[in-house]
Amino acid sequence: MPISPSFANALSRLIRPAGRPDRPYAYADAGHGYDRFGMHPSFVEFGDALVTPLYDRYFRVLSYGGEHIPASGPAILAANHSGNLPIDGMMLYADVIRHTNPPRIPRPVADHFVTALPFISTLFARAGVVGGTRGNARALLEGGEMLMIFPEGVPGIIKRFSERYQLQEWRPGHCELAIRHSAPVVPVGIVGAEEQLPQIGRIPLPDGMPLPFIPVPATLIPLPVRYHIHYGEPLRFDLEYKPSDADNPEIVREAARRVKAKVQQLLDDGVKARKGVFA
Repeated sequence: MPISPSFANALSRLIRPAGRPDRPYAYADAGHGYDRFGMHPSFVEFGDALVTPLYDRYFRVLSYGGEHIPASGPAILAANHSGNLPIDGMMLYADVIRHTNPPRIPRPVADHFVTALPFISTLFARAGVVGGTRGNARALLEGGEMLMIFPEGVPGIIKRFSERYQLQEWRPGHCELAIRHSAPVVPVGIVGAEEQLPQIGRIPLPDGMPLPFIPVPATLIPLPVRYHIHYGEPLRFDLEYKPSDADNPEIVREAARRVKAKVQQLLDDGVKARKGVFA
């Protein structure tokens, strides 16, 4: 039986930390309580309430540079991806909500197989996750929303432990979107997720599966590493290029190289500055 918005709201009130008031999430109501992609603020609040113990007490997230998150208008968060499980996406999502006022709902852009998962895909959609199609991205950016994109995709999240904090192939699509829709790109470096589930082996999967293999972690549950989320200054490609430049592959690739370099620098500096994996 599907969960209704009122039930989700009641659950979130039950599990949210004592004393925390309701937050006024801004969203584009399509006329029936949900936005055009099925997102509803009651589910956003419910999901955030579920994540709060992990954010506050287990991973003890520290955030830096939140002032770089645009308060309004179209924007793209471009972050590294790692950890064998997409917990880094959950922590970044919760962090954005906490560091914008009024809270902005970031729209995570998921790989195609995520939106095909039974039941889970519906819950993700209710919280704001969208499939990574051009049409979806265009509609959201034209509506003044913020996309959360991991340009490394699956190769980033399942890379070997020995490759931690080394960015994998950096897909340039986020820069095409940024140039075409005049959206600033905020580079994000997430430190900590690389060590949450060290990979010690791989089980190959047949061709055609969403993943090339199943990673075998050293522990059954993620380690209580400390997350450090670093936001860099927004890259304003809209001030350098006109929207039609999004059709120029060289310009798009060069813009993506610049974003990747910024994210890598945030990671290098963040790893160097932290006191330890669990500190």
